Parts: sequence; structure tokens; C-alpha cells
Amino acid sequence: MTADDPRPAGPLRVAFVPGVTPDKWARRWAERMPPYSLELLPVEENDQTAVLYDGRADMCLVRLPVDDEERLHVIPLYTEVPVVVVPRGHFVEAADEVTLADLEDEIVHAVPPLSAKDAVATVGAGVGVVILPMSVARLHHRKDVAERPVTDLPETCIALAWRRDLDDDRTQAFVGVVRGRTAHSSRGEAAAARGQTQKPKPKPVRPTTRRSATRHGPRGSGGGRGRR
Repeated sequence: MTADDPRPAGPLRVAFVPGVTPDKWARRWAERMPPYSLELLPVEENDQTAVLYDGRADMCLVRLPVDDEERLHVIPLYTEVPVVVVPRGHFVEAADEVTLADLEDEIVHAVPPLSAKDAVATVGAGVGVVILPMSVARLHHRKDVAERPVTDLPETCIALAWRRDLDDDRTQAFVGVVRGRTAHSSRGEAAAARGQTQKPKPKPVRPTTRRSATRHGPRGSGGGRGRR
């Protein structure tokens, strides 16, 4: 904790909305930033920015759009295909993909007010259909439903968001992790250096006699970088 940073010392807290799987980034963080622990916090989509302002999370993997981008850093990461979830035996199962015109006579449940889980359960009971991002549909998949891509709907986007006034080396290090920045990038090394002691480079030994001044073996053998 610093005088300009009101957050208490502790792990970097990263929230994530349903459908996002941050495990691979958590593993990479543990390998690259051992001095700092990482705490993952699942949140509902309607709470994705609130956790950044009420102190529950330092960063959040959000589903766009989000409000208040003037106060937030928002970095898009990847897009998701929308799918329609239908009950087993529905005519949609016979197609590889559908359009909205194919669903014009269907009851389409809205999310919200229903939660995605409740909407999928209602579809499984044979009542209506629901359109969800593919990752959310897979999260709540049941044996009594099927999913098909909807080709004429826009894709949704997953992004990383955090407060502009709470930007620091740790948040930048996590940005590097999700963006695939190398461990030896300037920002990654700066963050890691604050949490661990770097070994000093060996000082060159000055020759004391003519014989010792001859070049024996490679120079600078002790200054190589560690594994990535």
C-alpha cells in the first residue's frame, strides 16, 4: 500500500462474469508473479463494474458494453458467438446455424429478468428459447437442450476493466498476462522486481599479472536470463 493508493495490501483481486474461464491466466500469473497472489471472484454480469467501485475487486473480466469508460480502462480481449438454446427435438436441431427469421414465431426469454440458468431450465422444460453468448450457454448446458449459432446477431466481447485512478504495476502485469506479453517485457520485469530480490551481477575480476590477463573461457557467463 502507498500513500496514493487506498487499497489495502494483499492479493490482486480479479472478478469475472459467467462464461469467462480465467484459469489459464491464473496459472500464468502464478508462474510469472510468485511474490503476488491472485484472488478470483465470480460475479454476475449486472455487478461487473460495481465490484470495481465498492472495493471487492481490483480488476474485472467483463462482457461489453460497460458504462463509465471515462473512469475505467477497458481492454477488449476476445469475442463470443451468440447461440440460441432450444429444447431437445426442436426443429432448430436439424440445422448447423440459424437466423433471427427462423425464430420469429418463438417465445424468446429475456436475460434478465430471468437469470441465464433459469432461462435455460425453462427452455429445457419445453417453454420458449433463449439467446445467450456461447460460453454462457455451455456453462448452463443441460441434457434436455441444444444450442445453435445465430448468424445475424452481433458477437459479444469479453474485456478486462479496471479503474484509471488505481492503475499500478500489478494491474499492468496482469494486462501483460492476458495479452500474452513476455515475462521479460519492461512492465512485467518492473512489477516482478518489486516483489523479489534480483541477484546482483558478478563483478569482473581484474587481472593482476600478465598471465591472468589472457582470456580463459567465456565472459559474462553468470549474467544470463532465467527461463521464461
